[in-house]
Amino acid sequence: MPAQFEFAGRNAVVTGAASGIGAALAQGLAARGCRLALADKDQDGLERVAAALDIAPDRVSLHHLDVSDREAIIAFPEAVRAAHGGAALLFNNAGVAVGGRFEDVSEADFDWLMSINFWGVVRMTRALLPLLQEADQAHITNISSLFGLVAPAGQTAYSASKFAVRGFSDSLRHELAGTSVGVTTVHPGGIKTSIAKNARHAAGASKAELEAGLERFEKLLVMPPEQAAEIILRGVARRRPRVLVGRDAHFMAFFERLFPAHYWSLIGPKAMQADADSTTGAES
Repeated sequence: MPAQFEFAGRNAVVTGAASGIGAALAQGLAARGCRLALADKDQDGLERVAAALDIAPDRVSLHHLDVSDREAIIAFPEAVRAAHGGAALLFNNAGVAVGGRFEDVSEADFDWLMSINFWGVVRMTRALLPLLQEADQAHITNISSLFGLVAPAGQTAYSASKFAVRGFSDSLRHELAGTSVGVTTVHPGGIKTSIAKNARHAAGASKAELEAGLERFEKLLVMPPEQAAEIILRGVARRRPRVLVGRDAHFMAFFERLFPAHYWSLIGPKAMQADADSTTGAES
């Protein structure tokens, strides 16, 4: 496998492409000379993203896709092949959040989150892997989270899904070692996206509690998505197995390695505040 991934002329698939990191990845990939298959449930958002790209219209296709829909994912590769002839890059970026303590989060909400954050990644990878294996050089990038490295209270569903993405991606990387397909797992820290605003919340929480929680969480979302996307794409170009995005992710990864069983009792709710004012990051 070449040490450096060459983006120019490649076909890239991005899920969750209508906003946030997905939209920023689309911009970065277009600037690197890729053709794009952009997927999201938000058709209007996809069209806004496409209109803002500096790319010829015939080099980008838009796909209204719910990654929790098994049958839609099964049909998706043929749509990509019809639009672009194949695929060499897959960015499994689509994700949602559910806030609340485990006993307060309904089973339906837990299942909904897992169907998108975990099963969406698994099914999309399974569906598109044959296309990727046809390319002389291909790469899968799965977006986990800082909460795939540490597991704060109140994030049982989200952390479960992101730890699952991490385990799936790491094992898949080992299986594909020595082939033309590489795998990168990404752990972003506080990226300024709408995921917190759009999150579902456990039943029983008052409006005041929800607003206070949202305000606290959004203070941690400091890095622009464009900066996060550049860090991710630089990591993919170098075929990094893992990319940490933001000083908060680097800090918590280091702290968790030092105190794997006790990190939360040592730093508790202040954990995510470690570098909340920083907007820098790097790959690892």
